[in-house]
Amino acid sequence: MSGFKQASRKGNRAALSDWREVRDADLTARMEPFDSFWEAPEDVERGYGKFGAFYRANYLSRLPATRDARILVIGCGPGYLVQLLVDSGYTHVVGIDSFPEKIDWATDRGLPCRTAPVFEFLQTSDQQYDAIVGETEINHLTKDEILLFLDAVRDNLVPGGIFLTHSINATSPLTGSESRSGNWDHYCSFTEYSLRQVLEYAGFEDVEVFGLNLYVFWKNPLNYVAWAIDRLNTVFFRLQFILVGKSARVFTKKIGAACRRAG
Repeated sequence: MSGFKQASRKGNRAALSDWREVRDADLTARMEPFDSFWEAPEDVERGYGKFGAFYRANYLSRLPATRDARILVIGCGPGYLVQLLVDSGYTHVVGIDSFPEKIDWATDRGLPCRTAPVFEFLQTSDQQYDAIVGETEINHLTKDEILLFLDAVRDNLVPGGIFLTHSINATSPLTGSESRSGNWDHYCSFTEYSLRQVLEYAGFEDVEVFGLNLYVFWKNPLNYVAWAIDRLNTVFFRLQFILVGKSARVFTKKIGAACRRAG
C-alpha cells in the first residue's frame, strides 16, 4: 500500500489530436493520476534507499553521461529518482508531481522539485531537455492519452534526447493479468513488442525494451535466492513460449524502455 492517499479527480473528456490542448483535469485516471507517484511505501522516508537502489540498477546507466544534462522527472513523488540523480552529480534536474504533499517531502530535502500537472508543465516549458523520465507507469493513461503524452515528450526533448518510461508487463505469466486488473486506473499493459511499437510510431528511435530488475538489494542474502528463482522462471517461461510459437524474452513484473527523439 502506498504511503499517500488516492486522488478523486473530476473532469470532462474529449477526443484531442494536439497535446497542447490537453487539460490535466480531463485525463481519465481519477484515483491514481499518471502525473503523480503511487509506489511509495507506508514509510516514505525508507523509500529513498529502496528506490534509489532500484533506479541505480535499472535507469542510471541509460541516462546521459554528462552531469550537466537537463533532466526532467515526471511524477517524481517525494523525489526518489531526483535524489539519486543529485547524489550522482547531475546539476540540472527538475522533478514535477501534481500532489503538493509529495513535493513537500522532496523540498524538505532541498531537492529541485515542484508541484505541477504534467501537460500544463510541458505546455508552458521554455526549454527542451536532454532526458525525460516518467517515474509513474505509463499505463495510468489510456491509449489515446499515451499518444498525446508521447507527442508532448518528443517535442520537449532536444533532437537525440533520451526518454525513459515503464509499464506493467503483459507477458509475465505470474503478474501480467493481476497487475492489469488490480488497479482501477490501469488502462492497458504492454509487451516488448507493443511498447517498442508505440514508441517508434510516436517518433522515437533506438528503442531498447528491458526487464526491470527487482532484485537489486545485494546486502540481503535472500536477494540472491529470489534472483536465482527469477532466472529459473525466465528460462522455463521462455521455453513454454517457444513451444507455442512466441518469441517473448522478458517476463519481469514490469518492463522499461529507453529511446531517443528522432532527428
